[in-house]
Amino acid sequence: MANPVLGVILHWLGGLASGSFYVPYRAVRRWSWETYWLVGGVFSWLIAPWLGALLYVPDVINILRATPTGPLLWTYFFGLLWGIGGLTFGLTMRYLGMSLGMAVALGYCAVFGTLIPPLFHGTFAQNVLLTRSGQVVLVGVAVCVVGILIAGLAGKAKEEGMSEVEKRATVKEFNFRKGLLLATFSGIMSACFSFGLDAGGPIKTIALARGCSPIWQGLPVLIVILAGGFTTNFAWCLYLHLRNGTGYQYFARKAREASPVYALVSGSGEGSPSPAGAGEDGRLDPTPVPLLRNYSCSALAGFTWYLQFFFYSMGETQMGQYGFSSWTLHMASIIIFSSLWGLALNEWNGAGPRPRRLLFLGLGTLVLSTMIVGLGNYLGASSPH
Repeated sequence: MANPVLGVILHWLGGLASGSFYVPYRAVRRWSWETYWLVGGVFSWLIAPWLGALLYVPDVINILRATPTGPLLWTYFFGLLWGIGGLTFGLTMRYLGMSLGMAVALGYCAVFGTLIPPLFHGTFAQNVLLTRSGQVVLVGVAVCVVGILIAGLAGKAKEEGMSEVEKRATVKEFNFRKGLLLATFSGIMSACFSFGLDAGGPIKTIALARGCSPIWQGLPVLIVILAGGFTTNFAWCLYLHLRNGTGYQYFARKAREASPVYALVSGSGEGSPSPAGAGEDGRLDPTPVPLLRNYSCSALAGFTWYLQFFFYSMGETQMGQYGFSSWTLHMASIIIFSSLWGLALNEWNGAGPRPRRLLFLGLGTLVLSTMIVGLGNYLGASSPH
């Protein structure tokens, strides 16, 4: 039986993991973006999904083998598209900071990822618009969007009230216009993860038929979606390695001296050298590269990232007939916790009282939205069908 209260708690845990995963990357030293992003991705998109499924889903390999090719390919395809959004998502935080970057990108992601699946299946009007519980869920989604907009206004007010020196002291490559464009594109493409979860429904059905506990039924789906995401990210990081000459970093204890080689969007940004350098002359910087720390921090970031969907897949099983609303809960929770991290990491220092008031108003609105969505799911679970 569905338990929306437990579902909301699980989604909050997932949001905490997603809002926190980027923090360990801040401790990586003398590696380019493409190096630590790919190392973390191996753990989050390959190792962790298989580990989770093998631990909790009996006979997971044969479950995937028994799944028709169509659902597998569509699930993988949406993972590929989501991977593109994930690439630019990391850049969004580079140009806007954790709090504002996640707020804008996830705003688009929340709307598209929540509403498209029921519209696609033709169940939106009958199961959502024409039911009291469904209407409450929609109110919660609308409140979530309002909270995201308020958080975005807070970021805009922060940007207007700070000098260029202050902006770059908190977010070194702050660029509101570039970050906003990337956040828009990233948010829309990232919503494809929700479409992939929906396309993976037949995988869940087969898992349940083979004795999988309902709460773990989504774990095999994550294997397929994240394989698609890994494909996209691997291709892009490989391209950057070739362009920037940074492929040596995985095993080198010395970094090459910085040279005027510039990364594309996923490097250190236009007009700034690659952080670890990519010396064309091959000279080595005598400063040692902390390989153990870099691998450990990247692995921690990767596993933390995966935990968001580990908890999401459990939370979705508790939301009853309005499982699509899980996406709104997930997005709202991510913004809440990423914004708190932004405050803790001093990204809002020097922003002034008005931006901070707007930020806290936005966070309070997002918390309210999760409570309203949870109430709608509770009404749906307790009403006769």
